Amino acid sequence: MSLKFIAGLAAACGLFLAAMPAWAHHSFAAEFDAAKPVKVSGVVANIEWLNPHIWIYIDVKDESGKATRWSFEGGPPNALYRQGWRRESLKAGDTVTVDGFQAKDGTHTANARAVVLPTAEGYSPDRPVMAPLKRIRNSDRLAPAVLPPVK
Repeated sequence: MSLKFIAGLAAACGLFLAAMPAWAHHSFAAEFDAAKPVKVSGVVANIEWLNPHIWIYIDVKDESGKATRWSFEGGPPNALYRQGWRRESLKAGDTVTVDGFQAKDGTHTANARAVVLPTAEGYSPDRPVMAPLKRIRNSDRLAPAVLPPVK
């Protein structure tokens, strides 16, 4: 075998291995159940801005005060960035309410549909952190699009 052939084969293998993460990307229906809506409130423990989706970890307390860590898959970082969200939009220690859909395996994992920050008056559905943003007419400002509540 020639050196040229071996170099070409190595390059092809490298490209194949680099594309593996794209093939690993899953669909919503593969992991989450649209028939299992969840709505939880808690304190953000951590946020991971990683591809292909961000992950938000929230500590949710039950009636007895025991905390359970929920993991929420969010949108792709690039899409959220284009919608106006930044790493600083949500930080550890923020109290949030999350609407989403639970994982099919029944664990405390879900796909986040909307993340809502509290206002001075309490939680407000018109302040979702992770919802599409709409441009306010005749302005450079962005405002969250209002999402219908999870039923």
